[in-house]
Amino acid sequence: MIKRQAVKGKSQVKLTFVQPYEANRPRTYVVGDFNDWTPVSTPLIKRTNGTTSASVVVASGERVRFRYYTEDGKWFNDEAADCYEPGEFGADNSVVVAQL
Repeated sequence: MIKRQAVKGKSQVKLTFVQPYEANRPRTYVVGDFNDWTPVSTPLIKRTNGTTSASVVVASGERVRFRYYTEDGKWFNDEAADCYEPGEFGADNSVVVAQL
């Protein structure tokens, strides 16, 4: 799931990337344009509601390419993405448009 929320007084949108918590899944990160594809800079944090999530703020209307990365080196996409597009390393990237 991807939540979108307006940033008050700015033309920005807060994107919250949400995944179900899985006890056996290695630590997971959201990686994309917003963090220069740096694998460990945006970790998903465990929440009390049984999910993990991380938020980033981007310009309103921006097309954001991203994927999830686990500490054991696996990459996966988000089923809730607006669309997918080919990435430069042969796998598709998830894409979300930051608009309400």
